[in-house]
Amino acid sequence: MLSYRHGFHAGNHADVLKHLVLVRALQLLLNKPKPICYLDTHAGGGAYSLTSAQADKTAEFREGIERLWQRSDLPAPVAAYVKEVRRFGGEGMRRYPGSPQLASQLLGAGDRILLHDLHRTELRSLHRLFDKDRRVKIREEDGFVGGISHLPPRERRGLILIDPSYEIKTDYERVVKLLVDAHRRFNTGVFALWYPVVDRMRIERLERALRKSGIARIDLYELVVRGDMEPGMSASGMVVVNPPWPLRDEMAVALPWLAEVLGDNGNGRYRIVELAGE
Repeated sequence: MLSYRHGFHAGNHADVLKHLVLVRALQLLLNKPKPICYLDTHAGGGAYSLTSAQADKTAEFREGIERLWQRSDLPAPVAAYVKEVRRFGGEGMRRYPGSPQLASQLLGAGDRILLHDLHRTELRSLHRLFDKDRRVKIREEDGFVGGISHLPPRERRGLILIDPSYEIKTDYERVVKLLVDAHRRFNTGVFALWYPVVDRMRIERLERALRKSGIARIDLYELVVRGDMEPGMSASGMVVVNPPWPLRDEMAVALPWLAEVLGDNGNGRYRIVELAGE
Protein backbone atom coordinates (compact mmCIF):
# COMPACT_ATOMS: atom_id res chain seq x y z
CA MET A 1 0.00 0.00 0.00
CA LEU A 2 2.88 2.38 0.71
CA SER A 3 5.02 1.59 -2.35
CA TYR A 4 3.01 3.61 -4.89
CA ARG A 5 4.58 6.94 -5.89
CA HIS A 6 2.54 9.13 -8.20
CA GLY A 7 5.63 11.01 -9.42
CA PHE A 8 6.17 8.21 -11.95
CA HIS A 9 2.74 8.87 -13.47
CA ALA A 10 2.15 12.61 -13.01
CA GLY A 11 0.50 14.32 -15.97
CA ASN A 12 -0.45 11.11 -17.78
CA HIS A 13 -3.77 10.53 -19.55
CA ALA A 14 -5.43 9.45 -16.30
CA ASP A 15 -4.34 12.67 -14.58
CA VAL A 16 -5.73 14.65 -17.50
CA LEU A 17 -9.17 13.11 -17.02
CA LYS A 18 -9.11 13.18 -13.22
CA HIS A 19 -7.96 16.78 -12.98
CA LEU A 20 -10.21 17.98 -15.79
CA VAL A 21 -13.23 16.67 -13.87
CA LEU A 22 -11.89 17.98 -10.54
CA VAL A 23 -11.17 21.48 -11.84
CA ARG A 24 -14.52 21.90 -13.54
CA ALA A 25 -16.50 20.38 -10.65
CA LEU A 26 -14.83 22.75 -8.17
CA GLN A 27 -15.29 25.75 -10.45
CA LEU A 28 -18.97 24.96 -10.86
CA LEU A 29 -19.42 24.57 -7.11
CA LEU A 30 -17.71 27.92 -6.59
CA ASN A 31 -20.35 29.64 -8.70
CA LYS A 32 -22.27 29.93 -5.43
CA PRO A 33 -20.60 32.33 -2.97
CA LYS A 34 -20.68 29.95 -0.02
CA PRO A 35 -17.70 28.19 1.65
CA ILE A 36 -16.90 24.62 0.66
CA CYS A 37 -14.73 21.83 2.04
CA TYR A 38 -12.42 19.84 -0.22
CA LEU A 39 -11.40 16.42 1.13
CA ASP A 40 -8.79 14.22 -0.55
CA THR A 41 -8.64 10.64 0.76
CA HIS A 42 -5.32 9.77 -0.94
CA ALA A 43 -3.58 13.08 -1.51
CA GLY A 44 -0.14 11.94 -2.67
CA GLY A 45 2.64 14.52 -2.82
CA GLY A 46 0.44 17.38 -3.94
CA ALA A 47 2.69 18.47 -6.84
CA TYR A 48 5.36 16.86 -9.01
CA SER A 49 8.44 17.69 -11.05
CA LEU A 50 8.29 16.66 -14.70
CA THR A 51 12.09 16.84 -14.90
CA SER A 52 12.71 14.42 -12.00
CA ALA A 53 14.21 10.96 -12.35
CA GLN A 54 10.78 9.50 -11.56
CA ALA A 55 8.99 11.40 -14.33
CA ASP A 56 11.85 10.84 -16.78
CA LYS A 57 11.86 7.09 -16.17
CA THR A 58 8.32 6.56 -17.43
CA ALA A 59 7.71 9.84 -19.32
CA GLU A 60 3.96 9.19 -19.08
CA PHE A 61 3.26 12.92 -19.17
CA ARG A 62 4.29 12.90 -22.84
CA GLU A 63 1.13 10.93 -23.64
CA GLY A 64 -0.97 13.21 -21.44
CA ILE A 65 -0.51 16.85 -20.58
CA GLU A 66 2.31 17.38 -23.10
CA ARG A 67 -0.08 16.65 -25.98
CA LEU A 68 -2.32 19.50 -24.79
CA TRP A 69 0.33 22.04 -23.85
CA GLN A 70 0.74 23.86 -27.17
CA ARG A 71 -2.73 23.27 -28.60
CA SER A 72 -4.75 26.32 -29.60
CA ASP A 73 -7.99 24.39 -30.18
CA LEU A 74 -8.74 23.21 -26.63
CA PRO A 75 -12.46 22.83 -25.86
CA ALA A 76 -13.53 25.26 -23.13
CA PRO A 77 -13.56 22.71 -20.25
CA VAL A 78 -10.12 21.40 -21.25
CA ALA A 79 -8.81 24.95 -21.59
CA ALA A 80 -9.95 25.72 -18.03
CA TYR A 81 -7.99 22.70 -16.75
CA VAL A 82 -4.85 23.48 -18.77
CA LYS A 83 -4.97 27.09 -17.53
CA GLU A 84 -4.73 25.83 -13.94
CA VAL A 85 -1.84 23.51 -14.82
CA ARG A 86 0.01 26.42 -16.46
CA ARG A 87 -0.71 28.59 -13.44
CA PHE A 88 1.39 26.21 -11.37
CA GLY A 89 3.87 24.82 -13.87
CA GLY A 90 4.64 27.92 -15.88
CA GLU A 91 5.24 28.02 -19.61
CA GLY A 92 8.09 25.49 -19.53
CA MET A 93 5.96 22.60 -18.27
CA ARG A 94 8.53 21.67 -15.63
CA ARG A 95 6.04 20.99 -12.83
CA TYR A 96 2.62 19.37 -12.66
CA PRO A 97 0.01 20.10 -9.95
CA GLY A 98 -1.61 17.21 -8.12
CA SER A 99 -5.18 17.36 -6.91
CA PRO A 100 -4.33 19.17 -3.62
CA GLN A 101 -2.46 21.92 -5.46
CA LEU A 102 -5.26 22.40 -7.97
CA ALA A 103 -7.80 22.63 -5.14
CA SER A 104 -5.64 25.18 -3.31
CA GLN A 105 -5.43 27.33 -6.45
CA LEU A 106 -9.18 27.32 -6.96
CA LEU A 107 -10.52 27.64 -3.42
CA GLY A 108 -10.84 30.88 -1.50
CA ALA A 109 -9.80 32.09 1.94
CA GLY A 110 -13.04 30.91 3.53
CA ASP A 111 -12.81 27.34 2.20
CA ARG A 112 -11.11 24.31 3.82
CA ILE A 113 -8.81 21.61 2.42
CA LEU A 114 -8.39 18.25 4.22
CA LEU A 115 -5.63 15.96 2.94
CA HIS A 116 -4.97 12.33 3.93
CA ASP A 117 -2.04 10.09 3.09
CA LEU A 118 0.10 7.38 4.70
CA HIS A 119 3.32 7.60 2.69
CA ARG A 120 5.94 9.50 4.69
CA THR A 121 7.71 10.91 1.63
CA GLU A 122 4.45 12.17 0.15
CA LEU A 123 3.48 13.68 3.50
CA ARG A 124 6.76 15.60 3.65
CA SER A 125 6.02 16.97 0.19
CA LEU A 126 2.54 18.06 1.30
CA HIS A 127 3.95 19.85 4.34
CA ARG A 128 6.52 21.69 2.23
CA LEU A 129 3.78 22.75 -0.16
CA PHE A 130 1.13 23.82 2.34
CA ASP A 131 2.71 24.56 5.71
CA LYS A 132 1.88 28.27 5.39
CA ASP A 133 -1.65 27.72 4.08
CA ARG A 134 -4.07 27.94 6.99
CA ARG A 135 -6.88 26.45 4.93
CA VAL A 136 -5.04 23.12 4.69
CA LYS A 137 -5.01 20.32 7.27
CA ILE A 138 -2.75 17.33 6.56
CA ARG A 139 -3.38 14.02 8.29
CA GLU A 140 -1.19 10.93 8.36
CA GLU A 141 -3.98 8.40 8.26
CA ASP A 142 -5.75 5.99 5.96
CA GLY A 143 -8.20 8.01 3.91
CA PHE A 144 -10.55 5.02 3.77
CA VAL A 145 -10.96 5.37 7.53
CA GLY A 146 -10.13 8.95 8.41
CA GLY A 147 -11.89 10.63 5.53
CA ILE A 148 -15.37 9.66 6.59
CA SER A 149 -14.84 11.00 10.11
CA HIS A 150 -14.98 14.57 8.76
CA LEU A 151 -18.41 14.15 7.23
CA PRO A 152 -20.64 16.02 7.07
CA PRO A 153 -18.35 19.06 6.94
CA ARG A 154 -19.44 22.12 8.86
CA GLU A 155 -19.77 24.03 5.58
CA ARG A 156 -22.46 21.58 4.43
CA ARG A 157 -21.02 21.96 0.92
CA GLY A 158 -18.03 20.15 -0.47
CA LEU A 159 -16.22 17.82 -2.82
CA ILE A 160 -14.63 14.55 -1.73
CA LEU A 161 -12.02 13.01 -4.04
CA ILE A 162 -11.51 9.25 -3.59
CA ASP A 163 -8.33 8.33 -5.41
CA PRO A 164 -6.49 5.25 -4.07
CA SER A 165 -3.71 3.56 -6.01
CA TYR A 166 -5.62 0.24 -6.31
CA GLU A 167 -2.38 -1.64 -5.60
CA ILE A 168 -4.47 -3.75 -3.25
CA LYS A 169 -7.18 -5.38 -5.34
CA THR A 170 -9.75 -5.17 -2.55
CA ASP A 171 -9.66 -1.38 -3.05
CA TYR A 172 -12.21 -1.84 -5.83
CA GLU A 173 -14.68 -3.10 -3.21
CA ARG A 174 -13.51 -0.72 -0.48
CA VAL A 175 -14.17 2.37 -2.57
CA VAL A 176 -17.82 1.39 -3.01
CA LYS A 177 -18.25 0.84 0.72
CA LEU A 178 -16.54 4.16 1.45
CA LEU A 179 -18.74 5.94 -1.05
CA VAL A 180 -21.93 4.43 0.39
CA ASP A 181 -20.96 5.21 3.99
CA ALA A 182 -19.78 8.71 3.14
CA HIS A 183 -22.91 9.47 1.11
CA ARG A 184 -25.07 8.29 4.01
CA ARG A 185 -23.43 10.96 6.17
CA PHE A 186 -23.30 13.70 3.53
CA ASN A 187 -25.85 13.01 0.81
CA THR A 188 -25.67 16.50 -0.70
CA GLY A 189 -21.89 16.40 -1.21
CA VAL A 190 -20.14 15.93 -4.53
CA PHE A 191 -18.09 12.72 -4.56
CA ALA A 192 -15.52 12.05 -7.28
CA LEU A 193 -14.16 8.50 -7.47
CA TRP A 194 -11.24 7.79 -9.81
CA TYR A 195 -10.53 4.29 -11.15
CA PRO A 196 -7.95 2.76 -13.52
CA VAL A 197 -8.85 0.25 -16.20
CA VAL A 198 -6.30 -2.55 -16.03
CA ASP A 199 -8.81 -5.40 -15.81
CA ARG A 200 -12.13 -4.56 -17.48
CA MET A 201 -14.02 -7.17 -15.48
CA ARG A 202 -13.15 -5.37 -12.23
CA ILE A 203 -14.67 -2.18 -13.62
CA GLU A 204 -17.81 -3.99 -14.70
CA ARG A 205 -18.19 -5.31 -11.15
CA LEU A 206 -17.55 -1.82 -9.78
CA GLU A 207 -20.29 -0.40 -11.99
CA ARG A 208 -22.77 -3.07 -10.95
CA ALA A 209 -22.04 -2.41 -7.29
CA LEU A 210 -22.57 1.32 -7.75
CA ARG A 211 -25.86 0.77 -9.59
CA LYS A 212 -27.06 -1.38 -6.67
CA SER A 213 -25.81 1.01 -4.00
CA GLY A 214 -29.04 2.97 -3.70
CA ILE A 215 -27.20 6.25 -4.28
CA ALA A 216 -29.00 8.62 -6.64
CA ARG A 217 -27.40 10.84 -9.27
CA ILE A 218 -24.27 8.99 -10.33
CA ASP A 219 -22.43 9.78 -13.57
CA LEU A 220 -19.47 7.91 -15.05
CA TYR A 221 -16.95 9.56 -17.38
CA GLU A 222 -14.31 7.29 -18.94
CA LEU A 223 -11.42 8.01 -21.29
CA VAL A 224 -9.95 5.08 -23.24
CA VAL A 225 -6.56 5.52 -24.93
CA ARG A 226 -5.81 1.97 -26.10
CA GLY A 227 -7.45 -1.45 -26.36
CA ASP A 228 -8.32 -3.28 -23.14
CA MET A 229 -6.28 -6.31 -24.22
CA GLU A 230 -3.05 -4.30 -24.32
CA PRO A 231 -0.84 -4.39 -21.19
CA GLY A 232 -0.98 -1.66 -18.58
CA MET A 233 -3.68 0.92 -17.93
CA SER A 234 -5.74 1.21 -21.10
CA ALA A 235 -8.24 3.70 -19.70
CA SER A 236 -9.40 5.48 -16.57
CA GLY A 237 -12.65 6.86 -15.32
CA MET A 238 -14.28 9.23 -12.90
CA VAL A 239 -17.49 8.36 -11.10
CA VAL A 240 -19.20 11.52 -9.87
CA VAL A 241 -22.04 11.50 -7.36
CA ASN A 242 -24.22 14.63 -7.40
CA PRO A 243 -22.43 16.09 -10.43
CA PRO A 244 -22.84 19.86 -10.49
CA TRP A 245 -24.68 21.24 -13.50
CA PRO A 246 -23.66 21.29 -16.35
CA LEU A 247 -20.67 18.95 -15.79
CA ARG A 248 -22.12 16.13 -17.88
CA ASP A 249 -22.69 18.45 -20.82
CA GLU A 250 -19.11 19.70 -20.55
CA MET A 251 -17.74 16.15 -20.54
CA ALA A 252 -19.80 15.44 -23.67
CA VAL A 253 -17.73 18.18 -25.34
CA ALA A 254 -14.34 17.41 -23.78
CA LEU A 255 -14.15 13.60 -23.88
CA PRO A 256 -14.59 13.02 -27.64
CA TRP A 257 -11.84 15.59 -28.27
CA LEU A 258 -9.52 14.04 -25.67
CA ALA A 259 -10.14 10.55 -27.05
CA GLU A 260 -8.96 11.72 -30.46
CA VAL A 261 -5.93 13.66 -29.17
CA LEU A 262 -4.75 11.22 -26.48
CA GLY A 263 -5.79 7.92 -28.07
CA ASP A 264 -3.03 5.68 -29.43
CA ASN A 265 -3.19 4.99 -33.17
CA GLY A 266 -6.82 5.93 -33.48
CA ASN A 267 -7.89 3.71 -30.56
CA GLY A 268 -9.20 6.53 -28.36
CA ARG A 269 -12.76 6.13 -27.10
CA TYR A 270 -14.88 7.49 -24.29
CA ARG A 271 -17.96 6.65 -22.26
CA ILE A 272 -20.49 8.86 -20.50
CA VAL A 273 -22.92 6.76 -18.49
CA GLU A 274 -25.66 7.69 -16.06
CA LEU A 275 -25.32 4.91 -13.50
CA ALA A 276 -28.19 6.28 -11.41
CA GLY A 277 -30.67 9.08 -11.96
CA GLU A 278 -32.70 11.16 -9.54
